[in-house]
Amino acid sequence: MADAHRTRPSKGERTRQRIIDSATELFSRSGYRAVSLRDIAAHAGITHAGALHHFPNKEAMLLHVLSRRDEADAPLVLSPDLSHRELVDNIVRIVERNTATPGLVSLYVNLSAEATDPAHPAHAYFVRRYRVLREHLTTAFAGLLDARAHPAPEVAARQFVALQDGLQVQWLLDPDSVDMRTVVTSFLRGLGITVTAPDDSSTDPSEDRTV
Repeated sequence: MADAHRTRPSKGERTRQRIIDSATELFSRSGYRAVSLRDIAAHAGITHAGALHHFPNKEAMLLHVLSRRDEADAPLVLSPDLSHRELVDNIVRIVERNTATPGLVSLYVNLSAEATDPAHPAHAYFVRRYRVLREHLTTAFAGLLDARAHPAPEVAARQFVALQDGLQVQWLLDPDSVDMRTVVTSFLRGLGITVTAPDDSSTDPSEDRTV
């Protein structure tokens, strides 16, 4: 009983989590620029001053939202212990699990589009995120394409990332007509890469990931 009491989040930690959850929901719905700190505070059921007690500004909230997602995804994509095939399989799993969390998909679609502006607070984050993802995929495709001349691994990596981004937009607009997993696996088969990840359509939505 004592151990359980010690691991229970404090009131401050619960409030902080509620703020982040509210920021995630509002950013995904309206983008970063259309949401104010007061909007987030009201959604979380606290005062503006209460939100500032936990986060100095809206930018800090945004970066915390983004870093929280990365902490969950990093082992599936960035672990040095992953084989080339495991990396690709994990990304297919992530694509599939995203279908259970349209709000988080919308968050990344909206923010990545806004962040093309160099003045946006998440600009550097998304530049680095895409660069790191492409580098890992380029290495994986170099190992999986069997020294094929076309496409070059770096081109295949860019195509793969672009495919996922475009599918997410189409899926958000008309989810019933877009099967993201099927399209992604079809693209990989076209490269001669067989996906071994099982179809986890029944995966718990709480285990969502966003690429």
